[in-house]
Amino acid sequence: MSNGSLWMSLASPSLGLHILLVSVWLIFVLLLALGLSRWQGGNAELTRKVVHIGTGNVILLAWWLQIPGILGIAASVLFGIVTLLSYRFPILPGIDSVGRKSLGTFFYAVSIGVLIALFWTSAPHYAVIGILIMTWGDGLAALVGQRWGRHPYKIWGMQKSWEGSLTMALVSFFMTSAILVSLQGTAWQTWITSLAVALVATGLEAFSKLGIDNFTVPLGSAGVAWWLDQLLG
Repeated sequence: MSNGSLWMSLASPSLGLHILLVSVWLIFVLLLALGLSRWQGGNAELTRKVVHIGTGNVILLAWWLQIPGILGIAASVLFGIVTLLSYRFPILPGIDSVGRKSLGTFFYAVSIGVLIALFWTSAPHYAVIGILIMTWGDGLAALVGQRWGRHPYKIWGMQKSWEGSLTMALVSFFMTSAILVSLQGTAWQTWITSLAVALVATGLEAFSKLGIDNFTVPLGSAGVAWWLDQLLG
């Protein structure tokens, strides 16, 4: 996009409405998380996962509304700075206070910015795939593993559960196939790519430490989807 067309896009009256819609969604997610936190007696992990899943869905709104990528990158940088500061100051106590050392919130912000920078102008659906797998796959895997995980296993001192990993695989497969089917139909390449992405995302989630899965999972998922589409297409 040229500088002139970018400026026209940013100056468009409709863009203000689109940003308003995104802002309303984010405010709704934060209010929902706050309400659940109070209802559940300050359950920090539940609050974090609601925010984790809810805010990630903004990428669907941004894709649908064709919001310029530069705004997504700017928001990612700003949120990344805020999260770094929150590790030293109590800016986001409901999100970061989960009782473990993790940079997950920071990597969450960074991965969104990187994916938008890589794919938004040419193939935004790869960014959408990576972000949705990070938000829904990783988020639901943690919740399922904590509540219903009955078959634990350990990797590098981290305890996981087969129930959580299975959830990660199923959600990753569903998210990838849903996006690809909407764009290229039910060709065999769609299912091969979706299966490969699900396996890679599950493996990256299992082996990542200190919250870096919020970086490795979305970038790995998007990268595998892009590579296989080039190879099999």
